[in-house]
Amino acid sequence: MNQQDNKSVRRIHAERVLQANKALGQLAAGLTDESFRLRYHLMPPAGWMNDPNGLVHYKGEYHAFYQHYPYEPRWGPMHWGHAKSKDLIHWEHLPIALAPSEPYDLGESGGYGCWSGSAIDHDGKLTLFYTGHVDGRTPMEVQCMATSSDGVSFVKNENPVISAPPEEGGFGFRDPKVWMHEGSWYLVMGYGKDGLGKALLYKADDLRDWTYIGIAAESDGTMGDMWECPDLFPLGNQNKHVLIISPMNMGATKTMYMSGRMDYERGQFIAEQAERLDYGFDFYAPQTFKDANGRRILLGWMNIWGATMPEQDHGWMGAFTLPRELKLAADGTLLMEPVAELTSLRGTHRRLELMDISADTVVPLPDIAGDALEMNAVFDIADASGVAEFGFWLRCSDDDAERTEVAYSMTERKLSMDRSLSGIGDSGVSEVRLNPMEDGCLKLHMFIDRSSVELFANNGIKTITNRIYPDPASVGIRLFSKKGNAKLVSLDVWDLASSR
Repeated sequence: MNQQDNKSVRRIHAERVLQANKALGQLAAGLTDESFRLRYHLMPPAGWMNDPNGLVHYKGEYHAFYQHYPYEPRWGPMHWGHAKSKDLIHWEHLPIALAPSEPYDLGESGGYGCWSGSAIDHDGKLTLFYTGHVDGRTPMEVQCMATSSDGVSFVKNENPVISAPPEEGGFGFRDPKVWMHEGSWYLVMGYGKDGLGKALLYKADDLRDWTYIGIAAESDGTMGDMWECPDLFPLGNQNKHVLIISPMNMGATKTMYMSGRMDYERGQFIAEQAERLDYGFDFYAPQTFKDANGRRILLGWMNIWGATMPEQDHGWMGAFTLPRELKLAADGTLLMEPVAELTSLRGTHRRLELMDISADTVVPLPDIAGDALEMNAVFDIADASGVAEFGFWLRCSDDDAERTEVAYSMTERKLSMDRSLSGIGDSGVSEVRLNPMEDGCLKLHMFIDRSSVELFANNGIKTITNRIYPDPASVGIRLFSKKGNAKLVSLDVWDLASSR
């Protein structure tokens, strides 16, 4: 590309970004209904949001990008929205980072755009990698790069940096995740072929000349036919790696993790354990990054394809989960817990201790109510009746006709979240098998935020993430027990301040 062509690329992209930001500002100015606007989660100012992209700690600040359509609250030609934070909690929205502007990411129909990818800090430049997608082009997807010296304005480089998949006949070729290992750059890519989801591995010395190494991991025939948003990273002090994927066409399972070993010489990830990552309906395309303190932090899209999305009628759609710190247990189990910074939002605190809940009773908690709460409950399983099913009703209406039920079944050793009566959104029951902790207790750590509930059980060994859409007046909290008696050891509840 000569200097004149490079200037033209910069000018056209800058114009597209300016146009997108103007449209976003106009759409945001017209938002009036706050019913489902989250108080302390990252969401778009207006328009559409899906996958987290480019999560990175850069020059002392956290940066989060996301798939974004700034013109309407529905999926369209993908841009990259952008926000930054000093603490992972309070986010400042920045100008849109990427807009479709070139033949490799701009088409004539709606099926084009700057699709998902990742970010790195390379020699002081914030460097983005993304998939250029154009329906009807061959190849349909290529891998591209853009850079910024100030962390705000981005210039597209001589793209694509990977111009085609390694073979024909595949299903998808997207979502590059880049990292460095022992002085070399690596990139893992989502792919599918012959009905098997795969993670492809590339290697480079200079970020531009990528060599295809091979298939780092693939489905055993039960894990979907294409793996979106693969993320491969080391975790813990046991020389272990974790691979997170979002498999397509795997039924109720929308995200998975595998823990095991990475053989860089062979270019292969050897999985030793595989499990669903989150058991809720609204958790997809998670991405992780390592911060300055060495923590591995995850953010996910707190929605799912095909769901009813009532907030679209209010001019926006989409949100991220709370930031979660990842840890690996000795047996290879991945644990997810909310980051410690969230405690900064805590306000008024209430505590209950040693409460017996009789069978087939509902216990109102008149001093506990709200649509932005943190709740940390401990139940004594050993003292509960063997047939008891107990837990909470969240976001209750005055007559309890509207509510979200979080329950634990002693007989089935099953944790569930039932949103059949949660409001105007989709219904359904999320459930997962869960054994008590070693001390015989059950710990439920919950975050309620207007139109979401995130549940972390037994120190993050299992999580359930769901969107709910109750009436704004439905703010009650109840305890209940069915069939048998239950014992609450303690309940701590905090009102949470808005981070906006």
